[in-house]
Amino acid sequence: MSSKDRKDLPHPDDRKDDERAQTAPETEAERRERKRREAENHDEALEETFPSSDPVSPFIPSRAPGENA
Repeated sequence: MSSKDRKDLPHPDDRKDDERAQTAPETEAERRERKRREAENHDEALEETFPSSDPVSPFIPSRAPGENA
């Protein structure tokens, strides 16, 4: 599991990441790696919530036309 996401705020003691984020734009390799990690995190979250994320639809029989209660 990833230790840090792109949206996480930097730790106050982690000056190197903070300075790097301000001085260097994301390279294509870094972007691909970030996207790969995001996809892995998304897939893992989906696996952890399944099958509760896909509830069973209950079958409710309908009445035939002209049928009384």
